[in-house]
Amino acid sequence: MGILEVKGVNKRFGGLQALGNVNLSVTENTVHAIIGPNGAGKSTLLNCLVGKLIPDTGSVLFDGQSVLGRKPHEINQMGISRVFQTPEIFADLSVFENVLIPCFAKRDGAYRLHAFETIAAETDILGKAEKMLRDVNMWDKREMHAGALSRGDKRRLEMAMCLSQSPKLLLLDEPTAGMARADTNNTIDLLKEIKSRGNITMVIIEHDMHVVFSLADRITVLAQGSPLVEDVPENIKGHPKVKEAYLGEAAH
Repeated sequence: MGILEVKGVNKRFGGLQALGNVNLSVTENTVHAIIGPNGAGKSTLLNCLVGKLIPDTGSVLFDGQSVLGRKPHEINQMGISRVFQTPEIFADLSVFENVLIPCFAKRDGAYRLHAFETIAAETDILGKAEKMLRDVNMWDKREMHAGALSRGDKRRLEMAMCLSQSPKLLLLDEPTAGMARADTNNTIDLLKEIKSRGNITMVIIEHDMHVVFSLADRITVLAQGSPLVEDVPENIKGHPKVKEAYLGEAAH
């Protein structure tokens, strides 16, 4: 049994079958990629994994517990963090303040920002925030306004914010979307470093196959809302069903 289990998930939006009988098992401490052409159901599935959408039928279990219908802070408390397509940061705050916020998150999901003289006494929290920024090579930009960062640095900051919550599962929704190749390669290196530390499982949705094949231990290919193929990366490359899904014609 995997740390993340999707069982018989179906989801319709009116007459559109967005997900059809999706079954997925993600092994702990691996990187599992979900790929597929536009409209395959990737984002719908990801929203089900974080409880944002409730399937019409089926279940989503993380560490044996259902995620369905849970509020965002409850998902975080379970050990799940999500990196969005568009980085979710506090643009008007400094880089350092952005990382402090999740460090001071209350159990009820509300955020509390202490006065700085109070924060100064919280050396353990300050040390954790510094470590997170150093881990993503952002410490030298700690005093910058987050809104002034490049897209690549905003992504690194968002990852630092997610990692500060010590997640067991990190969900990444097209983490390199809109990035220049240099930023994409830096993001790949960062994710490889996170992976090498162990004790974290990652599920990644990504259109850039260079990113997918650089990181994934296992790949699930969706087509028209249903799993088409699931295998290790070397067996996905050139698979006839995958070519048919992406190119619209069967390989000969």
